[in-house]
Amino acid sequence: MPDRASVVLDPRFTVAPVDRRVFGSFVEHMGRSVYTGIYEPDHATADEAGFRGDVKELVRELGPTVLRYPGGNFVSSYRWEDGVGPVDERPVRLDLAWRSLESNAVGINEFCAWARELEVEPMMAVNLGTRGVQEAVDLLEYSNHPGGTALSDLRVSHGVKDPHGIRLWCLGNEQDGPWQIGQKTAEEYGRLAAETGKAMRLVDPEIELVAVGSSNSQMPTFASWEATVLEHTYAQVDYISLHAYYEQVEDDLGTFLATAVDMDRFIDAVVATADHVGAKLRDRKKLKLSFDEWNVWYQKRFVGQANLDWQENRHLIEDSYDVADAVVVGSYLISLLNHADRVTVACQAQLVNVIAPILTEPGGRAWRQTIFHPFAQAARSARGTVLRTTTTSPTYPTESYGQVPLLHATATHDEETGEVVVLAVNRGQEDVLELEVDVRAFGGTAGMVVVEHSVLADDDIRARNTADDPDRVTPRRGSGARVEDGRARLALPPVSWNVLRLRPAPA
Repeated sequence: MPDRASVVLDPRFTVAPVDRRVFGSFVEHMGRSVYTGIYEPDHATADEAGFRGDVKELVRELGPTVLRYPGGNFVSSYRWEDGVGPVDERPVRLDLAWRSLESNAVGINEFCAWARELEVEPMMAVNLGTRGVQEAVDLLEYSNHPGGTALSDLRVSHGVKDPHGIRLWCLGNEQDGPWQIGQKTAEEYGRLAAETGKAMRLVDPEIELVAVGSSNSQMPTFASWEATVLEHTYAQVDYISLHAYYEQVEDDLGTFLATAVDMDRFIDAVVATADHVGAKLRDRKKLKLSFDEWNVWYQKRFVGQANLDWQENRHLIEDSYDVADAVVVGSYLISLLNHADRVTVACQAQLVNVIAPILTEPGGRAWRQTIFHPFAQAARSARGTVLRTTTTSPTYPTESYGQVPLLHATATHDEETGEVVVLAVNRGQEDVLELEVDVRAFGGTAGMVVVEHSVLADDDIRARNTADDPDRVTPRRGSGARVEDGRARLALPPVSWNVLRLRPAPA
C-alpha cells in the first residue's frame, strides 16, 4: 500500500501575500560568478557592455526578482570607488576574502544597468568590515542622489545621468564570522550599523536597511548576537538577515531531505528574538527577515580560503547538483513561503557558477543545473497569497530532527485568476506518496480543475545535468492528477518536487 497524506486549504485562512522579493538571488565577486559567469566580453553572445547573452536568457527564465551584490565576504574589504569611472583606469586589487585578483571591470554602474535590463531589483551591500559610515554614505549619494553634488555629479560624469534608485541596502555581511575581514563583536557591529543606517537615511529616507544577523544558526553567539545588534539598530533597520547552507553528510539522505526542518526552526528563533527586542524597546514595528543567503553547499569539499593562491576567475565551489539536491532546494522554497508573514526578502546563493543554478564554460556553453527548476517554477507559479495549510502525513525517523513528515508542502491562491498552486515534496525514498488536497472551499459551485501537474524526480536520484546533457533532469508532466468531489488527488514519486496548479472550472 502506498503512503497517504492530505492537505486542507481554505481562502479564509492565510499566512500573508507572496512578496516577490522572496525569489531573489545573489551575485558576488567570487570565483567565476561575475567574470566568465554573467560577464565575458569576448564571448560569442556578449552584448556591447560585455555581458553574456546566453546567461541573460537563462536568468530571465529563472526569474529572480532581487539580486544581492557585490558580496558576501567580498564586500568586507571592497572599495566601491575602484569599480567606477573608465574601465581601463580602474585598479587591480587583491580580494582578501577569496584570495583572488579583482580587475574591477564590473562595478556598481555596470551591475545596475545589467539588472535594470533584466528587470531585477539590485540589493546593495556596503563595507562595514574595513570601512564605515562615511564610505557607505558616499556610495549612497553616488548611487541615488539626482545631481548637483560632488558624488552624484561624478556618477553623471561616468555616463550615468539618472540615479540608480537602489532601495535595499545590507549593512555589511557576516560580521560575526572569524573568516570575515573586519570581524566585530555584536556591540561593535550594532553601534556601527546603527550610526551608518542613521546617516544613510539622512541622504535618502526611502531606503530599506538590513542588519547583519548570525552567519548561521550554529554560531556560538547565535540569538545573543541578534538580540544585541537589534537593541542598537531596531529603530533604524527594516530587516535582520539569516544565512544557511546545508549538505548531505555521508550516506544520510533522510536527514538531508529533512534539512528544511532546521530552516524552519532558524526562522522561528530569529522571529522570537526580534519580537523580544521589539517588546523590550516598546516598539510596535514587526521586523521583517531577509534570508539573503541560502542553498545546498557541499562545504566539506571546499579547500578553504587559506589554501588558495592569488589568481583571477578561478573555478571555486562550482558544485554539481543532482536530483536529491533539487528536491531539497524545493523544500527550502516551501519553508520560505510558509513564513511569508515575516520572510519578505530571500536570496539563493549564488546565481551563476558559484553553488549556482546556472553553470557556464569560459567562452563556451551555459546550462541549467537541477536546482534551477524548482526555483524557476516557484517564482513563476506562486502568486497571490500563501495559504495556511493543514496537513496530515506519515513520518520517518532522522538522526538530527527526530520524526519528520514525508510530505512538505505549501499553497498559494491568486484571487485575480482564482488559481490555487500547491508546491509539494515527498521526502520518502522508496514509496509513492498519495496526496489528497481538499479544495472544496474554492471554485464556487463548479469546483476546480487540474491545469498542470509537474514532477521533478528520477529513478537515479544522483542524476545531474551537464554541458553535454543539459536536460538530463527536467520537470515532466505528471499523470493521473484529478479533482473529484472537491478533492484533488495525485501521486508524488519518491524523492520528488511537485507543482500542482488548479483553476476554477468553467461555469
